[in-house]
Amino acid sequence: MKRIGIMTTGGDCSGLNTVIQRIYRGATLRGWQLIGIQDGTDGLCTTPPTTIKFTEDTLPIENARLAGSFLHNGRATALNFETAVEYNQLEQFNKKLKESIKALKLAALVLVGGNGSLSLAWCNKDIYDKVQLVCIPKTIDMDIPLTERTIGFDTAVQQLTSFCDQLMMTARSHHRWFVVQTMGRDCGQLALNAGIAIGARAILIPEIKFDVNSLINHIKFLPEDHGIILVSEGISLRGHSGRPADMISRKLTAAGIVNRTAFPEHTQRAGDTVASDRILATRMADCALNAIANNETYVMTTINNCECKTVSLGDFFAAGEISADPNIPDVKTSDAYVSPDDPLLEIATNMGIYIGETK
Repeated sequence: MKRIGIMTTGGDCSGLNTVIQRIYRGATLRGWQLIGIQDGTDGLCTTPPTTIKFTEDTLPIENARLAGSFLHNGRATALNFETAVEYNQLEQFNKKLKESIKALKLAALVLVGGNGSLSLAWCNKDIYDKVQLVCIPKTIDMDIPLTERTIGFDTAVQQLTSFCDQLMMTARSHHRWFVVQTMGRDCGQLALNAGIAIGARAILIPEIKFDVNSLINHIKFLPEDHGIILVSEGISLRGHSGRPADMISRKLTAAGIVNRTAFPEHTQRAGDTVASDRILATRMADCALNAIANNETYVMTTINNCECKTVSLGDFFAAGEISADPNIPDVKTSDAYVSPDDPLLEIATNMGIYIGETK
């Protein structure tokens, strides 16, 4: 019986449990055994590795809709890539990962992670040279190159949209604006998509320069005196420090615009997984299992033009903008951003939304 492993790494999001359950179902139908690795690479560093053998009762189908990861995504106090670098133990850490994978006698490993986790896997690919490595992209930021969708993104957009919907009536009642700070450290896709969904009057994202005076004039001359301004956490304002929403709020207040700030925080990574994310998780799970059956390795599942297929991890890494990992010196991360020709930018402008200095 072929033994395959699965682990989730990086930040949590909705859809992880769906993909875990679908991998289990598909693997079982193929006569394979699924081993769940708890806490991602952290779990591989324990002796013995912390694992779960899946059965029908391990993760019931009715729980697969829940957010978070049944397998957990790592512990803050555990030895991981970041702490291994900090304590000059990276060589020992990598050796332990390789030994643990060998000890588990896995034929294949499914790694469900974000752009940081997938970049680390490629940059340290010798760790996985004795096992088929198949990656599935998940992130609420949608910052992974070569795929049009990532698991967790649609649910996060819905969570943020629902949060803002709840603010609109109180905004109207008090003739005030709400400056809502969204997640999306370097990529503005979450703010952009949710902003279009709620009819925000301004959307500020890291990829597009904005002029705060233009923003103020835009808000002042609108026919309404209330609404939502979405601010991605990755934006900056020259000469100011603090949380981006607070910085924008202070500028609006100084200009006589009544406003409050709101921070949905980790609720964006929570919530029941929406149908589109469940479908995407199922398609990517099936694609990953097919890749294992076809003896593929060092690949990532993608979806483009409604087609789900694999691409090489090398192509994924090379396709993005390569940046230094802020927490791990000498390690690079492949990033995707909102493209200047993203059709939502033009749509936002056509709908009277201030999106920045796009022209």
